[in-house]
Amino acid sequence: QVQLEESGGGLVQAGGSLRLSCAASGTIFSIPAMGWYRQAPGKQRELVATIISGGSANYADSVKGRFTLSRDNAKNTVYLQMSSLKPEDTAVYYCNAKVWSIATHLGDYWGQGTQVTVSS
Repeated sequence: QVQLEESGGGLVQAGGSLRLSCAASGTIFSIPAMGWYRQAPGKQRELVATIISGGSANYADSVKGRFTLSRDNAKNTVYLQMSSLKPEDTAVYYCNAKVWSIATHLGDYWGQGTQVTVSS
């Protein structure tokens, strides 16, 4: 049983910064990949950033240079530092993780979502 707990969403002004956190809990062997997706009203869910256990990160073109993804493997936690936020970054952000666990082997897990709103 694996759960993802997200935190850090909120309301910020354009140009501001916000830091999202996602912590995985449960009976976990390892997390090969972890990251964030987002879905804005009327739009499809899209990749924001993912990071593998070794530390290599992949970013959507729209956030490159503004967002930084990092992870603390010891805490099974990933952090998304968002800077120079734009109104178009407004969305519900969902944590995602590929998790090896005793119960499910390799499973795909999602958080409940956290709202990020950037005002102009």
